Amino acid sequence: MPRCLSLLIFSLLIINAHAQQHPLRLWYDAPAAYWEASVPLGNGRLGAMPDGGLVNEHIVLNDITLWSGAPQDADLPGAYQYLDTIQQLLFAGKNVEAQEVMASHFICKGVGSARAKSADQPYGSYQLLGNLGIHYDYGVDTANLQPVNYKRELSLDNAIATTTFAINKVTYNREYFTSFDDDVIAIRLSASQLQKINCILTLNRPERFETSAIGNTLQMVGQLNNGTDGKGMLYKVKLQIQANGGQVIAANNSLQIKNANSAIIYLSAGTNYKAPAYAATIDKLLAKALQKNYTAQRATHINKYQQLFQRASLTIEGNNKDNLPTDKRLEAFVTDSTDNGLPVLYFQFGRYLLIGSTRAGLLPPNLQGLWANTIQTPWNGDYHLNINIQMNHWPLEVTNLSMLNDPFFGLVKRMIPNGEKTAQAYYKAKGWVSFVLTNIWQFTSPGENYSWGSFNTGSAWLCQMLYNHYEFTQDTAYLRKLYPILKGSAEFYLSTLVKEPSQGWLVTAPSNSPENAFVLPDGRKANVCEGPTMDNQIIRFLFTATADACDQLHIDADFKQALQKTIVQLPPNQIGKDGRLMEWLKEYQEAEPHHRHVSHLWGLYPASEINMGTPALANAARATLVGRGDEGTGWSLAWKMNLWARLHDGDHAFLILQRLLRPVRGTKMNFTNGGGTYANLFCAHPPYQIDGNFGGTAGIAEMLIQSQDSTIELLPALPHEWKKGHFSGLCVRGGAEVSAAWNDGQVREMTILATKNRSFVIRRPKSAKIVRIKKNNKILNTSNDTIRVNMHPGETIQLFFEV
Repeated sequence: MPRCLSLLIFSLLIINAHAQQHPLRLWYDAPAAYWEASVPLGNGRLGAMPDGGLVNEHIVLNDITLWSGAPQDADLPGAYQYLDTIQQLLFAGKNVEAQEVMASHFICKGVGSARAKSADQPYGSYQLLGNLGIHYDYGVDTANLQPVNYKRELSLDNAIATTTFAINKVTYNREYFTSFDDDVIAIRLSASQLQKINCILTLNRPERFETSAIGNTLQMVGQLNNGTDGKGMLYKVKLQIQANGGQVIAANNSLQIKNANSAIIYLSAGTNYKAPAYAATIDKLLAKALQKNYTAQRATHINKYQQLFQRASLTIEGNNKDNLPTDKRLEAFVTDSTDNGLPVLYFQFGRYLLIGSTRAGLLPPNLQGLWANTIQTPWNGDYHLNINIQMNHWPLEVTNLSMLNDPFFGLVKRMIPNGEKTAQAYYKAKGWVSFVLTNIWQFTSPGENYSWGSFNTGSAWLCQMLYNHYEFTQDTAYLRKLYPILKGSAEFYLSTLVKEPSQGWLVTAPSNSPENAFVLPDGRKANVCEGPTMDNQIIRFLFTATADACDQLHIDADFKQALQKTIVQLPPNQIGKDGRLMEWLKEYQEAEPHHRHVSHLWGLYPASEINMGTPALANAARATLVGRGDEGTGWSLAWKMNLWARLHDGDHAFLILQRLLRPVRGTKMNFTNGGGTYANLFCAHPPYQIDGNFGGTAGIAEMLIQSQDSTIELLPALPHEWKKGHFSGLCVRGGAEVSAAWNDGQVREMTILATKNRSFVIRRPKSAKIVRIKKNNKILNTSNDTIRVNMHPGETIQLFFEV
């Protein structure tokens, strides 16, 4: 058979295999017994989590913009006057004494985040929008109700949830979606017999609400607490019912549906966050939705959602236990990790959550994404800059959801004016800075406690993530918009780095290695230090990226030179006597050897200054991970997964994935080994915290493809369990989408679709003796270790690997 024909047949087989996908779904054989077992729906603004209850169904509602609190001035006046004293104490080894000064003079003004209890403080809290309650009447005694064939399901393929069951030989169906087209929540109730839909609908929330019912309309309005005079954000929820047959009756602030054949419940909701005309907009959205045909409306919703979701796919061949309910599937995975369909489901669930919790022009996903069920959301449901908001965006570029970067960019851009004030208040410095926390009110001050609140390179880490978007897209217009943010951050560190006395390095001071403590030679514990390793890595990246932007945009040559001159004066990565990467400038004893943060490995991931091309540092990073251990909170496990993948250890990355997927029930905080996954696949810190979901999705992608240092590597960390599979639509730095197929753990085919005019370098897999490159219907052979292909936008090149 001619070589060209055999390659064509092989490609057709791959394409056919790609089409044979298992449905991507979460499903259960019983109603949710607790909130973290309910299925999440979201369209980037509105969220709904139905629990599928039989007699009393509880659907938690969310709006991404609903926050208590208000803008505030939290900078402590005159803080900069104590900066020199703090720095001199640190340089003298008097860290505890430096902390004592900071406790009074170098924290935020007021209560700050109120130790994560700020729902009624100016800092505020993300909150649930409300609860939709539906009480069903089946015309039978419900004391011992036993439904037949109960099933509730969330389809990731079409972003629709369903609940089905039979009672007295009548099959009841419920369908729910948060429309990506009409921007309303739709719930359809139907039955296999006529006149069987009977229920009562109510709206409420734990506080600050008023409800009213007129005709077929139920409404809830209220105003949250701003932490001062109580007159905070306004919100409104409006519900209307379209009933087929029967009656809709308003009574006692509720709506009753009697003897309907079917009914569609529409909810429109919103807040006055940047929307003075929010109430009128809510009414218009609802009126427009009510005029549409439900079937067409449903189809348009699916189509618009799939335009995002179907941009990337993954199949890992082998065992797939989709026949098990998702909660039981998680339990089974603990002892039998051969269910290759579960990692695929988890990978796509992370993408689903990202699509569902952010939208251009609004807000990025917070600590809980979009979904919260309380007034006082854990950790205020805010944005932590020492890993959370960054990890929330780790899968954004690589899993082909680049267009969702806008809310993240917008949040950071709005922080700049406050960040400039904070830089002046604490450092008398140029540029802008933000410490550990921020919210929708642009909080940039230090935290209320120096032990964690003095970390000051979180804002530079934001810049790294925003620059990551440029690395993948090569969008020069975006870089031009980003540059003032990069420059302002770089200016801050240029003007605040100080020379430490032992080596003459330029360091941050004061700072800390996020949330970690160390033991001083005299046995006392401390958190605050100068020049922690993470700071040095982040600033090195920021200065390098900003200098590169100067080149790309042909501007600020003098500023670029100042950055490059300073980079070489930053402390290098250091390896300790124990062979591990040092977390601090000095080789302190660790107060908590298995601490959840691995901040000093930032240079390995998400950055890449530590890599397989720096073997000494890579070995030190590996020793550090071994020392930290394989336990942790949910997000910590997700980070470790990515780190092991960067070290090309797929089996260890998979071991961490197993731990990340272990079932958890309960919300008691456990900072050491409590992490895992709830029944609905939400990540358990515990409690629920969404960054672990996004980090886990990024980690699976990192096991399949890496593109740091301008080189594309296929299957760099493939575990032995994943012997055969294929993916499509994963993105690489430089501007391209990649698809690939593998068998027996070896890459067999790869396709690159260029989105930019670019030269791409692919590392030849070690197992491939010859690589055949198909370009413009011509086939070239090579056995080089690296393959360079020059491409134009829209051009596709195929590579075939002969083992």
